[in-house]
Amino acid sequence: MFHPVQLILKKRNGGKHTPEEIRYLIQELSSGRLENYQLAAWLMAVWFRGMDHEETDVLTQAMIESGDQVDLSSIDGVKVDKHSTGGVGDGTTLVIAPIVAAAGGRVAKMSGRGLGHTGGTLDKLEAIPGMRVDLTQQEFLEQVRKIGLAVISQTGKLVPADGAMYALRDVTGTVDSIPLIAASVMSKKLACGADAIVLDVKFGHGAFMKEFSDARKLAETMVAIGRLRGRQVRAALSSMEEPLGSQIGNALEVDEGIRILRGERKGTGLEKVACELSAHLVQMSNQGLSLEEARQKVTEIVNSGQALQKLGDMIEAQGGDRRVCDEPARLPQASKKVEFKAERAGFLGGLAAETIGTAAMWLGAGRRTKADRIDPAVGIVLNVEKGDAVQVGQSLATLHVNDEANLQDALQALQGAFHIVPEAPKQEPLIREMIL
Repeated sequence: MFHPVQLILKKRNGGKHTPEEIRYLIQELSSGRLENYQLAAWLMAVWFRGMDHEETDVLTQAMIESGDQVDLSSIDGVKVDKHSTGGVGDGTTLVIAPIVAAAGGRVAKMSGRGLGHTGGTLDKLEAIPGMRVDLTQQEFLEQVRKIGLAVISQTGKLVPADGAMYALRDVTGTVDSIPLIAASVMSKKLACGADAIVLDVKFGHGAFMKEFSDARKLAETMVAIGRLRGRQVRAALSSMEEPLGSQIGNALEVDEGIRILRGERKGTGLEKVACELSAHLVQMSNQGLSLEEARQKVTEIVNSGQALQKLGDMIEAQGGDRRVCDEPARLPQASKKVEFKAERAGFLGGLAAETIGTAAMWLGAGRRTKADRIDPAVGIVLNVEKGDAVQVGQSLATLHVNDEANLQDALQALQGAFHIVPEAPKQEPLIREMIL
């Protein structure tokens, strides 16, 4: 028989847990017998000492088994999913999911809400008038069978051990542990039942992982876990030094996603990353295709309007107003727009993603605490990109505002967000590496 203190000491001293020890800890946590202070001590020991791939894999499986698992076997075809480790202006799901579904992939996706700069995927979808994300499991499965696509809220019974662990990690300084992040992400992805998963692992100023090396280690760990579980898993390592999209805020990000699917934003960072990740999922769900053929298929699907049609089908199936696909102005609109202007001339050397995200949060686009309510209409539209020439008095960003209570805080945050330099900066590819 094990005892929590014994396992805390073992990990604190650099030992490797047996599978039985890890399963015991998660069972004790799930049953309510593990004290919070004991779990906190163990989490801190893991933060300092780490876990190898075998330990992380066992932890992931034990977390999966702590709750319900989604059975997608009644859905024909390859079931696909994607996950981003988050960032600013990262509305990729709104673009990727309908593209892949239009290409024949079966996108059965459970998403979460955001705590930070802007809302999560669910908050963005709920900016669409009438949109429901709380489908029953039966409604969820039936919708995927019918139109190949559904994005809904994650049930509270899915990986409950992760919820309990994350709540404690959040208040004990142990969030940024690679094995704990990997187990948290992959337990939820694997419990959702997908056959093929693409992970978008961010690094840089606006990402959780600031350093490329840490992001790479996290990506490799998650890919290894997925493969040990018999799933197709690939990971992109993509930069979040600057916001991915030019529109930061919930309705604003839906608007930008719609415009990409309408072919109006070709060549933008968000369009490039979303289409490349879509191509990988299309290839993974169509084994006969080369990656280049999958890229061509993605281009054809967007250009033909099939992807936009599929987004409309999903919106309508989940109670939303599909007319937003043709008339994005039907999305919530802010009552006031405020311009943020350049005070010096030069070239835009960079945009501090996290700083811009913080400014959007001050406007009400995100949550500082879980209790905060999001205003779907507010946010920031960037009017310049890295490398652009900038003149004094030129509008760098437009703030979409409803409540002016924190407007000055948002404007103050933006003061340090735009880096004006004498010469045009070198452009780097957004996706630095794919782990296949």
